[in-house]
Amino acid sequence: MNAEGPKPVFRRLAGLAAAPVAGVAVVRAVPADWPVLAVQLLAFVPWFTVPAAVAFGLALASRSRPLQLVTAVLLAVQVLWLFPPPTAGYAAAHAGPPSVQVKAMAINAELGEADAEGIVDLVREQGVELLTVEEYTQELADRLADAGLPAILPYQVAHPRGRAAGAAVYSSFPLVDAGVVPGTRFTMPVVRVALGPAGNGADLQVVAVHTLAPVGDGLGQWRSDFAALGRADPGSGPLLLAGDFNATLDHREFRTLLAGGYGGRPLVDVAAAAGSRLVPTWPMRGYHLPGVTLDHLVTSQDIRGSSYSVHRLPGTDHAAVAAALEIHVG
Repeated sequence: MNAEGPKPVFRRLAGLAAAPVAGVAVVRAVPADWPVLAVQLLAFVPWFTVPAAVAFGLALASRSRPLQLVTAVLLAVQVLWLFPPPTAGYAAAHAGPPSVQVKAMAINAELGEADAEGIVDLVREQGVELLTVEEYTQELADRLADAGLPAILPYQVAHPRGRAAGAAVYSSFPLVDAGVVPGTRFTMPVVRVALGPAGNGADLQVVAVHTLAPVGDGLGQWRSDFAALGRADPGSGPLLLAGDFNATLDHREFRTLLAGGYGGRPLVDVAAAAGSRLVPTWPMRGYHLPGVTLDHLVTSQDIRGSSYSVHRLPGTDHAAVAAALEIHVG
């Protein structure tokens, strides 16, 4: 066989491997209101690093300099997106008044079918003091009560609804019901958590987040939900958005929320700040898809997150996400 024979084969294979990478790169890079399929593909951007690396290896074998350059750029862009610079960082540590450390956790209970005893066991094991539950039904509320959750987290603001629409916040600290985020299809409760004596400025505002998934005709509502979350920011004081955002850092809408582009402040994704933004939270079962990170703990910059962790639970296709939050009380 002629020594040049295999090279056209390698060029063709490199082109086939690079084509989908180039397509998703355009969607990731161009800030447009992309249609449903493109938005869904964006959730899997980190996994496109694999065909990008394959394309580059095949291009090297083809000895085609132009193809090597193109595939090298595609691979470099994919790697850059794996470890993006933070949209916002934590504020400088405060001196003087003390801070309160709160262990927070969020879990999507998948139509209320998550194992209630598993949730309660995890709350105990992790020392959780603040819990948000999405897809919260009355049946799940009853099972959590039977499993002993109110004995650990006695304060609650609960909005049970059918299937995926309900949500609740449980806490070891007193809660004040501040309503819900307006204009959303799924209920997103807003609560104030009293971390110290009244009047000391120590209230933490918490939103139990569950945006509509960008599937079918839900894309417009999904985008609207992010704008509504931005408007829910009070503008000052500690803020925690916790739950199922149905988005990753590769979605422009989520990055816009973190950047304060919907009228709120710059915010911090705790997982990204901890270097754990690629740890998947969905699907934990059911779907034969690569894992992606849809569940987040997002805070204002005056909160410092640590000890971020992801936990599987029986009965739900989402993992729970947890972190210790240091909240300045002065």
